[in-house]
Amino acid sequence: MLTAAQQSLEQLIPLLKLEKEADYAQYERKMLHASLKERRQKGVTWYPVNLINHFISTGERYTLEFDKTNDFEQHHSFKSGGIVSVFSGQGEDADAVSGVVSFIKGDKMRVALNSSSLPAWIRENKLGVNLLFDDGSYREMNRALKQVIKAKQGRVAEIREILYGAKNPVFKEGFNFQSVQLNPVQNKALTNIFNAKDIAIIHGPPGTGKTTTLVNAIKEVVKNERQVLVCAQSNAAVDLVVEKLDILGVEVLRLGHPARLTKEVIENSLDVRITKHAFFNELKALRKRAEAFKRQGYKYKRQFRSNERMQRQLMMKEARLLREDADRIESQITQDLMDRIQVIACTLVGATHHLLRERTFRSVFIDEASQALEPACWIPILKAHRVIMAGDHLQLPPTVKSIEAGKLGLSETLFDKAIHGTNATVMLQTQYRMHPAIMKFSSEYFYNGRLQVANEILNRYDIELKERLVFIDTAGCGYSEKVNPETLSTYNEEEAKLLIKHLKNLGITNEYVGVIVPYKAQTILLNDLLLKETNLDGVREQITVNTVDSFQGQERDVIYIGLTRSNTKGEIGFLKEYRRMNVAMTRAKSKLVMIGDSSTLGNDPFYNAIIEYAQEIEGYKSAFEFLS
Repeated sequence: MLTAAQQSLEQLIPLLKLEKEADYAQYERKMLHASLKERRQKGVTWYPVNLINHFISTGERYTLEFDKTNDFEQHHSFKSGGIVSVFSGQGEDADAVSGVVSFIKGDKMRVALNSSSLPAWIRENKLGVNLLFDDGSYREMNRALKQVIKAKQGRVAEIREILYGAKNPVFKEGFNFQSVQLNPVQNKALTNIFNAKDIAIIHGPPGTGKTTTLVNAIKEVVKNERQVLVCAQSNAAVDLVVEKLDILGVEVLRLGHPARLTKEVIENSLDVRITKHAFFNELKALRKRAEAFKRQGYKYKRQFRSNERMQRQLMMKEARLLREDADRIESQITQDLMDRIQVIACTLVGATHHLLRERTFRSVFIDEASQALEPACWIPILKAHRVIMAGDHLQLPPTVKSIEAGKLGLSETLFDKAIHGTNATVMLQTQYRMHPAIMKFSSEYFYNGRLQVANEILNRYDIELKERLVFIDTAGCGYSEKVNPETLSTYNEEEAKLLIKHLKNLGITNEYVGVIVPYKAQTILLNDLLLKETNLDGVREQITVNTVDSFQGQERDVIYIGLTRSNTKGEIGFLKEYRRMNVAMTRAKSKLVMIGDSSTLGNDPFYNAIIEYAQEIEGYKSAFEFLS
């Protein structure tokens, strides 16, 4: 008979299937049933492109650099870390090679190939790049779920029942961690981790030093454990932890494609560490000789005579034997690195890496667990004797593409279940980012007023609340949202112009400014307006415009939030996702400016509460004040 936890996990399998189908349907609409022209219009194909450079990059991988030749104003779906294919011809039954986008900005793209050799056809004139669908993550999540369900006894079964609240977690007695570098509650969190036999949870509201607490815990744990595994949902979250661990002097090996890693952590990647190993020169020499024999063999490609065929066979055989020798040396180097390192870091799905297949860990750390789908979390947990999770279930939820799957339970995370079903949580309470006026609303609305302001923040800013949080009301101005017919994304041109005008008058000197809006179409519009605003030429690099998901874990001196929605029906779409707004509002350090239409937003209790709070601290303004 299955336990309640096993039954709940079984229900996730069809939901994961729904999610995959929804994800693939989006891709299919853009890619599979579309002509080359339509794919270009939908932003999933660049064709033709100019190959302006090719070079060997990190890990002896070929990187190709392309320029667009058309569709310069066309919005596209390519992003850094995305899986693509580079093709010749028209893309239909053409030569192709896969790779990962390592850089994309404007009309330039770099693709790191999944190959150490360059195809001969790559120098042809008619090249293109297609966006690919990757279902590998779904296969791995499905496999992990089935393993966890199947477990009848052993450590996996125990952790499963504890995380679902069927069993109580066990904590040792007596150990009390104290560090002058951490505040009392952060020390309490570390004490909890050290005493935990099964699970420990760090609940980290915005600006409370969650990542700082986590990396200090990892640093202390590796003093007693040979090796730990550190994971997170996104590459960006993993890289942040790696960067901070590196600063603390902890030896970290970052698994993952180099193209997906930030420049700050690339030195920690497996590919780079291999190149710095004592045996790498020998490995490189073997690969070079193998390639030379391969090229020599291709000279006999037409094979008109028997002696030419024999020469080709001998050359190719020698190339193959040299490659096998090189592979053996690379395997030895890799195993040596894996055995000596203190911390191995990767994404949740990245924990399926072949180098981790047979490895288990005393402790597995999962950062930003509140943003991860539950099936993904189980992938590294299968390798764990105990689990430490960190996150905030009141900030960004996981991205779920299937509305049906989300409603039926896929949106509920393992972090949600554990934080409500166990007594293993320590909530951090002292925030080191926001002015008190910015912090107060979030603290009262989301955290029952439990957040406190660090002394250094009180010393940094004056306690005057006025003008620290401003709500600019566009009601009555005649602003109206519109929908892009191609992307179905919402934008508001008049609001965008008002935001840029206010930003221009802010008088930016050394401040870094973030502009957060809920819709992609609005980010495109705002970026276009910024480029045209000559008065901001000197400070444009200090301004970032994006959706809230891109700002998770970041902070800026000043944050603008353009709420975009303005209609007679009072429809606010996914502005209803209050947790996303919690993230947006708490990115600001010294000033927060929100712009929105109270006649559209005011009927919603959350946004009405924001407007009332702005009025309370004399931060409410009418847009008419700024229209002259």
